[in-house]
Amino acid sequence: FLSKGKPVSSWLISKSSDILLYKSSFSNGSDSKKLRVEDSMDSPPSRVIHIRKLPNEVSETEVIALGLPFGKVTNILMLKGKNQAFLELGTEEAAVTMVNYYTAVTPQVRNVPVFIQYSNHKELKTDSALNQRAQAVLQAVSAVQEGGSPSSAAGESVLTPAPSPVLRIIIDNMFYPVTLDVLQQIFSKFGTVMKIITFTKNNQFQALLQFSDPVNAQQAKLSLDGQNIYNSCCTLRIDFSKLVNLNVKYNNDKSRDYTRPELPAGDGQPPVDPSVAATLSKDSTSLLGTPSGMVTSYSSGGGFPSSLGAISPLSAAAAAAAAAGRVALSGHSGPGGVLLVSNLNEEMVTPQSLFTLFGVYGDVQRVKILYNKKDSALIQMSDGNQAQLAMSHLNGQKMYGKIIRVTLSKHQTVQLPREGLDDQGLTKDFTSSPLHRFKKPGSKNFQNIFPPSATLHLSNIPENVTEEDLRLLFSNSGGTVKAFKFFQDRKMALLQMSTAEEAIQALIDLHNYDMGRGHRLRVSFSKSTI
Repeated sequence: FLSKGKPVSSWLISKSSDILLYKSSFSNGSDSKKLRVEDSMDSPPSRVIHIRKLPNEVSETEVIALGLPFGKVTNILMLKGKNQAFLELGTEEAAVTMVNYYTAVTPQVRNVPVFIQYSNHKELKTDSALNQRAQAVLQAVSAVQEGGSPSSAAGESVLTPAPSPVLRIIIDNMFYPVTLDVLQQIFSKFGTVMKIITFTKNNQFQALLQFSDPVNAQQAKLSLDGQNIYNSCCTLRIDFSKLVNLNVKYNNDKSRDYTRPELPAGDGQPPVDPSVAATLSKDSTSLLGTPSGMVTSYSSGGGFPSSLGAISPLSAAAAAAAAAGRVALSGHSGPGGVLLVSNLNEEMVTPQSLFTLFGVYGDVQRVKILYNKKDSALIQMSDGNQAQLAMSHLNGQKMYGKIIRVTLSKHQTVQLPREGLDDQGLTKDFTSSPLHRFKKPGSKNFQNIFPPSATLHLSNIPENVTEEDLRLLFSNSGGTVKAFKFFQDRKMALLQMSTAEEAIQALIDLHNYDMGRGHRLRVSFSKSTI
């Protein structure tokens, strides 16, 4: 984007006393460029993000798409000669969410891994006259974000006005199951998802998804089309439907109307409304034909491989949802299965408490609290997928009053202390623990993996235990029970604490609690509210 023959005085990115300077001067036909970048992975959070190792000829739209799911993108500086870019988000919170997510999941542009970190600079100031194309694309995307008409000056055909709030989604290379819940979590980052219909046509999983506003559909298509849900597979192919409204008759795992929660579940094979089916047959945006009048059964089956992969550039919540997307987690050890957990409360934390909390997201094999740094611990999961899942859910959560940081460790295993060496109980081997939640293939636990929340799901409750008993038990864990609800058979219940932190504490204290008569209370996080 720099024209030869036009000397460039400076690109300025200012942060109080800090200045990042990009100079380009031309003399005797030679091109000399100098870039001084003071960014580091240790930089404090900033709403300016430094992106490196971008592929050649990357477009501004592709770079903006990396930040779009996390919030408003307010500025961009492309350093194409250096394969770098700076992206400024609207808030520091959005930038923190972006960096935390891409710490867990390697971002890719055109299937090339790129590196993302905080910039040392708190604000991005660019010379708009010299950065015209980038600014035009940014303005067009901003217009879409704010509900206006995108500018055509960007020359980006993907930014034409959205014709419909309904998207047709086709999943290519679907080696793992993709559920309605996974789609809802992924697409809801871009706006309110009102309705979803899923179906299989010609042995290919497809969906129709309706947003509340065409602008939201435009944003989702811009960011997600062509992205993989899992590593190298389950590719999203997204186009606009000519439908402007979906008519959903049943709320179940095949179709959902989020505006009408009172709809019946049907018989598990809900038909698409005939008027929808008729309209679908006229939808020229169809890539592989249209569904028949009956939605084809789609079973996720069991025993799928465990290689959950990167979702890019989706939100952290979507990553977690997709990772929890009803795919069996392997019980075999694999690379990258060790986590480093720091900023722990060293007065309170134990290997057992870490085993219980991280065991919600996978089978913990070993835990080692570091001898010389007792606010940090290594946790070995069964494989890298479980480690990624635990990290995406627990990084930034509060445990024993401190916000913990969870990252992937370079270690492949956690070493046990040498025989006869007393390490003060800081290392524990849980390989043979009977408390692993995911040992049994096809277990319902695979379908109930959710982020920490104030609401807990209780199961294996003895029939003689009352609501008052459970309220008292959970109050004694140091929190306040706000609400309680038994399921119809009274063997399960929902219990709501005041905060997610209180719920985390209660789960650590009371999962596997002996209720008598051979009943061990099982506690997990719930996506429901009471």
